[in-house]
Amino acid sequence: MKRTNIYDCSIIEIDKHHNEKGNISVVENGKTIPFRVKRVYYLYDVPGGESRGGGHAHKKLHQLIVAASGSFDVTVDDGELKRTFTINRPYRGVLIVPGIWRELDNFSSGSVCLVLASTEYSDDDYIRDYKQFKEYKNNLSNKRGGKPETLK
Repeated sequence: MKRTNIYDCSIIEIDKHHNEKGNISVVENGKTIPFRVKRVYYLYDVPGGESRGGGHAHKKLHQLIVAASGSFDVTVDDGELKRTFTINRPYRGVLIVPGIWRELDNFSSGSVCLVLASTEYSDDDYIRDYKQFKEYKNNLSNKRGGKPETLK
């Protein structure tokens, strides 16, 4: 697997179609996002200002995280650097690639976090302990000779 870093995570603009009776945004597999959606889930009723428990990472899963309503922060961490995105528009999402630790916090009251995922649920794909995540990332570096991958 490619050794990913926080700069592989980015904001994705979702097409917004405006109408006087309301807006619609559409996500299409392989067009709007660079993966096929195999699972959708959403988080809601998170108390205002709170986090959604501890973070985690995935070994293979890609995901797009969207604030369908309200706002919250998405912090991505590659084991060396961290970056925080505040998302507060339903036509903008954060693309998260495999091998990145992510945390969700600072939820506004009534917010809804919509997640589009590239795989069906698999407990084996999760890394739920930060120390194990760091070991996982170090093992990827060692397989590559310890050199971090550069962006092109």
